[in-house]
Parts: sequence; structure tokens; C-alpha cells
Amino acid sequence: MSHFPSERILMGPGPSNVSPRVLEALSRPLVGHLDPEFLAIMNEIQDLLRQVFRTSNPLTIPISGTGSAGMEASVVNFVEPGDSVLVAQHGVFGQRLAEEMRRCRAECTVVSVPFGEPLDPEQIQVMAEKCRPRLIAVVHAETSTGVLQPIEPIREICDRFDSLLLVDAVTSLGGHPVLVDEWKIDICYSGTQKCLSCPPGLAPFTASPRAIEYLNSRQTKCQSWYLDLTLVQNYWGENRTYHHTAPVSMNYALREALGIIVEEGLEMRWARHERNHQALVAGVSAMGLEMKVSPEFRLWSLNTVVIPEGVNDLQTRQELLSKYHLEIGGGLGDLAGKVWRVGLMGETSKAQNVLYFLHALEKCLTSQGFRCSAGSGVSAASDVLAE
Repeated sequence: MSHFPSERILMGPGPSNVSPRVLEALSRPLVGHLDPEFLAIMNEIQDLLRQVFRTSNPLTIPISGTGSAGMEASVVNFVEPGDSVLVAQHGVFGQRLAEEMRRCRAECTVVSVPFGEPLDPEQIQVMAEKCRPRLIAVVHAETSTGVLQPIEPIREICDRFDSLLLVDAVTSLGGHPVLVDEWKIDICYSGTQKCLSCPPGLAPFTASPRAIEYLNSRQTKCQSWYLDLTLVQNYWGENRTYHHTAPVSMNYALREALGIIVEEGLEMRWARHERNHQALVAGVSAMGLEMKVSPEFRLWSLNTVVIPEGVNDLQTRQELLSKYHLEIGGGLGDLAGKVWRVGLMGETSKAQNVLYFLHALEKCLTSQGFRCSAGSGVSAASDVLAE
């Protein structure tokens, strides 16, 4: 007999919970990937993605693959062997970007800071003067640390060196402002399973006309056939030239998820993420816990809570999952065993989830001998939500 997974409150680093409307969209009848009805859906998805990315870029599409496919497509298409590139790295996903650059045989310079800290634009400027990069890459919302990195100062550095700007917006798109045109981002990718609240499987992507000009004048072929945007863009363009079989049902789901975002309104959605984040911070602080990231650089969508001394990381997460059907994440890389990563993304970012998490966490902590006033976290969060 088949076993179906239990229902969970997904408050980890992703995936997030999804609306019943999105799940229903997944179950709709399949059509061919070149069926006129599906081609019309593709047009709708592109239009909705442009609204969410805040861009008018013609090449704005969902790449067939998870967010990592978006990362790889962004690198293999816009980096050639021998190119000087600079990766501004402040967590695990910045490390992955740098590794991808090296696999493309680029001359990769890395600017890094300790996990949990934001990058210093002056440090990036100094390194850029040394390596004169053709492209600068940075993670906007570092999922491994909970840091939100300001993009505009890095764009100013790109302007000084005429560099392309590549931005990872996997954990920010749909939960934080991501202003592709205003910030002059050349290449930007995300994932469906975070603040967009769609199952994992597609990677929203957009590229500026300036980036496409570079793409079409490459001296070497893209090392990936599947992710070669000179081919993929023809499938999503006017000619609809066959390239691969698009994941039809996932595109149904993405269209529905994007529609929900537009119905809510981006500004209202951003405000909801910020409000619930502030409530969670107030709650964990009232319980005597600390946040890893300083207030001005904290992600609303992914919160890193320092694990207090004497509390077992794995035991706490297992108890939350088994007793309360609630998932949170552990630390990655340098923060492994030091923080919990608590997601408040998309459909998961709800007041009742914040309050339920704080209640459940209090029970788990007190069972391990950690002392905090009963109900203090829920009370403090409720005060913020009442405002």
C-alpha cells in the first residue's frame, strides 16, 4: 500500500507551504508542451514574472529545473573561460556561485566575510580595482545565514568597471523587494519553492538587454546544451522552437502561484513578510534567545536563531517535527549546529504559524532544561501583530 507524507508546517529554509489553489493547478489535464493552450499559459507566466521581478526584460522565463539550475544557467551562459569575475560571498550559496565560476574556467576572485555578516562594499571595490571584473555576482538573500545584502551599492561598483551584475534572489523574490530594472540587475534568478510558494522544480530567471547582447556575441559555445539560453530563448520567444519538453504541470502551478501574488499585491506581500518576521524576532527575544544577524541586515523570509548553550540542535528539530508537525532547518557550513533557520516564506508567512512555532519551541526548550517565562514568546509576538 502506498504511503503518503504527513501534512507539515514548513518553516525551514524551503520548500514553503503552498496554497490549495496551486496544488489543484498541478492536477489539471496535461497538454503537449507545444499545444496552443500551453503556449498561451507560457505568455501569461512571462507577464506575471515580469511583474514580480519588477522588470520589462523580454527574456524573463522559468527555467526547467530547481533554483540551482537557475544559478547554473546564469553562470554558464554569461561567463566564458578566462573571464575575470568577482564573487561577493557571504554564505554557502555564494560559495556555490564561486565553484560554478571555477568550473567554467573563469578567473574567479572572491570577497568573503564571516557567516552571518553582510558584505562591505568598500572591500568589494578594492578587489574590483585589482581584478577588473567583467561580471560581479552576489547573493541577495543568503539562505544559509539569514543576511539580506543591499544590492544598490554593488551596482554602483559594477558601473565603475562596466561589469555585469548577477544576483541570486532565490529566497527574496516574492518576500522582499527585488527591483530588477531600478537596481539595474543584469542577470537574476530565483526558485519557485521559497517566497513564491510553489513546489520546487522551476527557476524564475530574467536577463537585461545588455546581458543578452553579451550572450549573443559569445566567443565560445555555452558548455551546457540543456541550459543554453541561446536555444532556450527561442522556445520562449515568438518562434516557439522546440528545445525540451517543459514540465507542463509545474508551469500550471507557477502561473497560479504568481497569480496569487499579484492578487495580494507585491507591496502588501512584502509588508506581511516584514510584520511576521518582526513578530517572530520579538517572540524569540522575549524567550531569552538571540538572532544571529544584526537588525538592519536581517531577512524577513529566513530567520537565523542562535541555539542557546545546553540545548541540543537535532533533538529540538526532531521534537518539533514529530510532536508538532513543524519543520525548521539547521545551520549550514560554518553555522552548522550553531543556529536554527526558521523560514517565513510565502504561504507559510502567517501570524498563526509564528505563534504556533513560538509555543512549540518553548515546550521543546523547557523539556531540555532551558528556562524562560511561560508564554513570553507568544505574548511578545502577539503584541507586535496587534500593532
